[in-house]
Amino acid sequence: MAGLDDVFGDLFASVDAVALFSPSGSYYEQVAAVEDLNVIVVGTENAVGAETFVELPLEFEDITERIRFGLEGALEQDVIEDGDELLCATSAFSDGIDTISRVRADAESHTGIYDLFAKSRAEPEVVKAVLELAIELGQKGQKGKPVGALFVVGDAGKVMNKSRPLSYNPFEKSHVHVGDPIVNVMLKEFSRLDGAFVISDAGKIVSAYRYLEPSAEGVDIPKGLGARHMAGGAITRDTNAIAIVLSESDGLVRAFKGGELILEVDPEAY
Repeated sequence: MAGLDDVFGDLFASVDAVALFSPSGSYYEQVAAVEDLNVIVVGTENAVGAETFVELPLEFEDITERIRFGLEGALEQDVIEDGDELLCATSAFSDGIDTISRVRADAESHTGIYDLFAKSRAEPEVVKAVLELAIELGQKGQKGKPVGALFVVGDAGKVMNKSRPLSYNPFEKSHVHVGDPIVNVMLKEFSRLDGAFVISDAGKIVSAYRYLEPSAEGVDIPKGLGARHMAGGAITRDTNAIAIVLSESDGLVRAFKGGELILEVDPEAY
């Protein structure tokens, strides 16, 4: 009768590295002791003092998201290379590592989402909440109809100085934050109207209906994208904000940072 090594041997054979997601100290030491094995620790902190470490911007409950972010971070830091085969060990059902999967690093599928989360001024939880809101709007629209929306996240003071109101600001005296289900319903409703939402580093909704007035000179966006994308790209060049834009025409969600497009997501495939 075949043993487990015979059945699962291909899973472990010829891997280029092992990625341990938030391992305990004893688990890390056990794996690191294996000769000629490249061990990478991935987590919100390097609690085990690993030599090779990739920081996750936040905890991810979903395993697929956790591994995807870890691989993108490892590729971005040149810890791994395109085409590398990795054994990813993480937790799914308990506090300890209990799940192993084999994944191939693919630079062509690099989305830029790690850069958006890990290197933005705004808190990662806020970026995630806004991105998910834009994706949900892209999936469902507003009352069944496609909508466009522009969210400018972080460096809110400077963004306000480089914009002007198009109408009364419904959030002027409020202290509500993105991610709250009731607030998200409000944001979806207001998305029907013109102007950008301005959101602080910590997620406070600073304003709606803002007309952005940065200079668009020198901002290079893909052909076919309109004024909303140009404004989003330009404001991120002139401030430390990021912009998350939902296109009404093609339904895609795009993110800009430093005046450049860094992420493009199809809501239906996310």
